[in-house]
Amino acid sequence: MIPNPCKIEGFFGRWDPEVEYFACASDVDPLSLRDLLELADADTRALWNGLELGYTETTGHPLLREAIADQYPETAATEVTVCAGGAVEALFLLAHTLLGPGDHAVVVWPAFESLHRIAPSLGATITGVELDADNGWRLDIDAVRKALQPNTRALFVNFPHNPTGALPSHAEFAELLAMAGDAGVTVVSDEVYRHLEYDDADTLPAACDLDERAVSVGVMSKAYALAGLRIGWFATRNPAITATARTLKDYTTVCSSAPAEILSLIALRAHDHLIERSRTIIKANLAHAESFFGSHPDTFAWAAPAAGMLAFPRLLLPVPVEDFVTDLVRDQRVLLLPGTVFDTTDNRFRVGLGRSALPQAFERMEEFLTARGH
Repeated sequence: MIPNPCKIEGFFGRWDPEVEYFACASDVDPLSLRDLLELADADTRALWNGLELGYTETTGHPLLREAIADQYPETAATEVTVCAGGAVEALFLLAHTLLGPGDHAVVVWPAFESLHRIAPSLGATITGVELDADNGWRLDIDAVRKALQPNTRALFVNFPHNPTGALPSHAEFAELLAMAGDAGVTVVSDEVYRHLEYDDADTLPAACDLDERAVSVGVMSKAYALAGLRIGWFATRNPAITATARTLKDYTTVCSSAPAEILSLIALRAHDHLIERSRTIIKANLAHAESFFGSHPDTFAWAAPAAGMLAFPRLLLPVPVEDFVTDLVRDQRVLLLPGTVFDTTDNRFRVGLGRSALPQAFERMEEFLTARGH
């Protein structure tokens, strides 16, 4: 079966041509090719200059896999698989690896669509466990435990979280992994916003390092601001998952773009520089967001994210959030993402803190609100 249509992509496809300010973007201002190549060291510059545009290795360039594995102290480069379709390909492969008819999975809710829309097309069922909006989007591990069933095969989590910016403590995350492991459930940890914590001390260990049965998913799109490369990966010390997912990959993308792999290698070797660039943009925009939403307490219920570049405020006006978003983009060419694409019903919308033009978007929103007497 084919999964249900992707609401997020459908929404962006509808409005992209009319937007000047993407105030809901899930990535950081992208680097130019020139800026990225200036970060190349002698070895990667030589690789780039001598690049041949043939097929690449199915599992990814060995040097790229080594650079990815540098993020995972307990996981080897041989246990990393590079994906040509970003994190969404990795999540697609993992869902097909872990789930089938009659199986069950649990997902932390609200959730990016790849974490929950694929399972039903495979004949599996999904139970969502909601983060506690009234308690800083806290994860209730007891609720996760109660959601597990005898046929539960996978637990899909995402921290730092899209769309709320939630982040559990180290102890909570370790407890979650241990609980799933004791139940024989594979944790698929979507870690695409990892390294965008505001304090290094808050960065969680990768799931693949905490539990040899778990899987970590990463991507070049978010923290590294290189969505156009379409390079993602999954890492796990579970050889059965790796073998099955790699077999499936032979029927999807087969291998990655040779230029994208070398450019990703350049970026990963410049990790500290690119992470600092992204964090600088996000932190500046967080201050602007605090100021804007704080000046409209009767219009919005704002809660700052604990980490990452996304927040999920609630519209307090007696107006459906989809109407508010539609009027805003038509009047001011500013785009917010309504919470309905995440199947939420409490009038929330997603704000992205990764674009340097966000202050100008807030100015447009201010004009929009003033014109309507708010």
